[in-house]
Amino acid sequence: MGSVLLTSSALFRALFLALCAVWLLPDLAVAKHAGITRHYKFNIRMQNVTRLCQTKSIVTVNGQFPGPRIIAREGDRLLIKVVNHVQYNVTLHWHGIRQLRTGWADGPAYITQCPIQTGKSYVYNFTITGQRGTLFWHAHISWLRATLYGPIVILPKRHASYPFPQPFKEVPIIFGEWWKADTETVINQAMATGGAPNISDAFTINGLPGPSYNCSAKETFKLKVKPGKTYLLRLINAALNDELFFRIANHTVTVVEADAVYVKPFKTDIVLITPGQTTNVLLKTKSKAPSAKFALSARPYATGLATFDNTTTIGILEYEKSASASNSNNKKLPLLKAKLPQFNDSTYAMKFNQKLRSLASTKFPAKVPKNVDRRFFFTVGLGILPCSQNQTCQGPNNTRPAAAVNNVSFVQPNIALLQAHFFNRSKGVYTTNFPANPPSKFNYTGTPPKNIMLDSGTKVVVLPFNSSVELVMQDTSILGAESHPLHLHGFNFFVLGQGVGNFDPKKDPAKFNVVDPAERNTVGVPSGGWVAIRFLADNPGVWFMHCHLEVHTSWGLKMAWVVNDGKGRKQKLLPPPADLPKC
Repeated sequence: MGSVLLTSSALFRALFLALCAVWLLPDLAVAKHAGITRHYKFNIRMQNVTRLCQTKSIVTVNGQFPGPRIIAREGDRLLIKVVNHVQYNVTLHWHGIRQLRTGWADGPAYITQCPIQTGKSYVYNFTITGQRGTLFWHAHISWLRATLYGPIVILPKRHASYPFPQPFKEVPIIFGEWWKADTETVINQAMATGGAPNISDAFTINGLPGPSYNCSAKETFKLKVKPGKTYLLRLINAALNDELFFRIANHTVTVVEADAVYVKPFKTDIVLITPGQTTNVLLKTKSKAPSAKFALSARPYATGLATFDNTTTIGILEYEKSASASNSNNKKLPLLKAKLPQFNDSTYAMKFNQKLRSLASTKFPAKVPKNVDRRFFFTVGLGILPCSQNQTCQGPNNTRPAAAVNNVSFVQPNIALLQAHFFNRSKGVYTTNFPANPPSKFNYTGTPPKNIMLDSGTKVVVLPFNSSVELVMQDTSILGAESHPLHLHGFNFFVLGQGVGNFDPKKDPAKFNVVDPAERNTVGVPSGGWVAIRFLADNPGVWFMHCHLEVHTSWGLKMAWVVNDGKGRKQKLLPPPADLPKC
């Protein structure tokens, strides 16, 4: 009898183990391809930094400016502990990271989280899914991103290669803007007086202004290269308020990626990059070391009526000489300058953007939503609002400049929208009546209407899970036509088409590219024109969409999409982490 029992228990154990193996095998298979967890600690500290012959105290991560580089692979999980040691409230945004079901880690203040207060910390916890390339992180509250930013380099999974020649070396190049004044004072004064904020004093390449600015020759970014090699330059525009043209004198580059999505490679002398955008280019150096140095130059593409920082930042490309050839002459080599387009060359801007196409290959398909569930038409531009009570403003009849989407200037709530949404406590925080079309029709790019007064409120659009959205964004000429780089959090979108003048719903959609459109997270709405995008609302949460010119965001050119949970377990927003900051 005992032996029979033994056999049946052995049989049961064998069966149990076999079942376990069946359960575990898929997980083990996944684990083999899953990424690793990478830990970072970001201490937000004040640091004295000298630029343009002047020392000032700036907000930094770990005392570094620009901030530390984050390096990960596709599939890795990141745990970034942010500790706030400064007097300002802080949040960080991982710009372009999809944040699938992890909206709590997205970072825009009062949209997905309350800010991290002085002396407090928060761990940003997210996984990089289906993305590889260059992105960046930056502060997402007030104007702190003036100095709080750094690169995110996402390498392909192990043993996966680039769809272009393997570079000899990779170099992040991050463009920024520098103010002699304290940027928090600059924007606070502007908001208090109802005037436009002061412009920056310099542009920077990897934090350095370069020789075109007063006493900055020693503060110049130098790129030392070997002849006959290919370099991958990871270009990032972290400037606050300026789109930039970038060029390397006497060299051509090949664009291979935009916003961490591979593109069909194309050669160009000049790259246009708006704040919030990233572009990877291959630079093939000359076969023999030339007897010259070459300027890496960036200066604004500016289309509005407002004044802008009309200066040029310069870095230097230097060829390494062989030991026999390197003598004292190297110091005296001439610096060849780069010629850049006129600051308002919208034709060049349009042509450059039209060259960007998705790879749309079997390995890297362009999954453009073919059917559209919801269509929206948004005007983006400027207007005026009445001065707040007990305040005198500089605009006509005591008004102040403001900015809006569909005439709604966004009012920042004092509790995070995502919390209000998750806990079903939206009453008194936001309303769901954001207009799908402009409240009044007018000639958007012609003579502005008599009444340019905006509405204001905290309004959102609610989308069902997995709905496909087509959105046309139309610039307006109220207070001057202007290019607006619009950034959508939580999603990549496809740029179907763009044009000058008013969008024609009868004729223009016939010209949309639904085969290989560029896939991006930030797109320039052309000055006096329109752009059409499509995206799939497959990421539950609350997702911010705003102009990446910080002055326009401060003025209210922003809104939010609420994407409801789907039915499946993996289609629901994860609950908030225990250490989520409180308002």
